[in-house]
Amino acid sequence: MIDDATRTEVAGLLLDAYETGKPIPPLTATYDLTLEDAYAIQVLQIERFLAQGRSVRGRKVGLTSAAMQRLLGVDEPDFGHLLDDFFYLEHAPIPLTRFVQPRIEPEVAFVLKKPLTGPGVTAHEAIGAVDFVLPALEIVDSRIEDWRIGLFDTIADNASSGAVVLGSTPTPLADVDLRLSGCVMTRNGAVAGTGAGGAVLGSPLTSLVWLANTVGARGVALEAGQVILPGSVCAMSPVAAGDVFTATFAGLGSVTARFATHDSEQNEV
Repeated sequence: MIDDATRTEVAGLLLDAYETGKPIPPLTATYDLTLEDAYAIQVLQIERFLAQGRSVRGRKVGLTSAAMQRLLGVDEPDFGHLLDDFFYLEHAPIPLTRFVQPRIEPEVAFVLKKPLTGPGVTAHEAIGAVDFVLPALEIVDSRIEDWRIGLFDTIADNASSGAVVLGSTPTPLADVDLRLSGCVMTRNGAVAGTGAGGAVLGSPLTSLVWLANTVGARGVALEAGQVILPGSVCAMSPVAAGDVFTATFAGLGSVTARFATHDSEQNEV
């Protein structure tokens, strides 16, 4: 474990990476971090963002696939914050200049109609708190060089959060089996990934329950109106200027993210 001054120092390194666009070496190569250190460093950055006038509009869950958990040697997910300026409209150009090392992945987004306060949240309580679900594309980003992340690196780095594009077709939870809903993600018309909701801890709903109980144990509730990203249904894909990604989910519709092609277009957003 590190002391408070060192936590502040590490948070500063990550904040500098946002500002400069230059990634930093893996934190765990220099600092002897614990799980609590990593989440404390994440919170220090969020506090800085809130002081700048930004707001938290939701949460994301990462490391939900068995493959990623094996890769990082962990047996549970992690979580991060979604800020108000993370959200981009479909088809609007997304500026690559705001990211360091962006990649993209398809998810099913939950929109809550009432709070979820853990610990002790059950599946049926989580179901009752969901207003509707949307197809989504999450842009993940790492402030750590070459994505050389361990568990504590990505937690400290706000769970590698970047941005979100939500689809425009809300679907009641009762109208779709999220475990079986298949997804095809295309990049410029070519298939870039396929998967199904069952890849997310067996069901995206399981991820929502895990999140509510995990943040609840830290004194935080998931609030009405918040967007919850439960985890990707397939492997993430690299992103380049001018790319157009579409994720199509069975029973949920589709969502498209378009990345800006040139500097002037990027500056318009």
